[in-house]
Amino acid sequence: MIKYKLICNDCKLIFDSWFASSLEYEKLKKKNFLNCINCSSEKIEKTLMTPHFINNTKEKNVEKKKIHIKDVKNKIKEYQKFIKNNFEYVGKNFAYEARTIHYKNKKKDKGIYGTASREEIKELKEEGINTEIIPWVKDENS
Repeated sequence: MIKYKLICNDCKLIFDSWFASSLEYEKLKKKNFLNCINCSSEKIEKTLMTPHFINNTKEKNVEKKKIHIKDVKNKIKEYQKFIKNNFEYVGKNFAYEARTIHYKNKKKDKGIYGTASREEIKELKEEGINTEIIPWVKDENS
């Protein structure tokens, strides 16, 4: 199918029409089967048209997004490596260990990291215990 912008040479109306092919348009034009939808004139011509290109901007944006996600994931992995090398892992006991350090003034050689629920993190912050939530990416090798 092909779409043409047509113009009536009598009333100057511009309208769109679909044809099976450019040959079909020529055949109908030759037989005077084309007429204006406004004044019924048979003096119909094609107008200048701009070509319609497939827009692959969406595909480019998806690729950019994938690259961005990969970059973010790599940066998170860098942070994880730093944390693993410089902090002590306390697992699910994070809230308990954080309170122990805070309330008993128990000094540790290293900071701690582990897991806690959002509610536990909220309670720790309300108690004045400084905590941060850091996104964690599972290691594909484990």
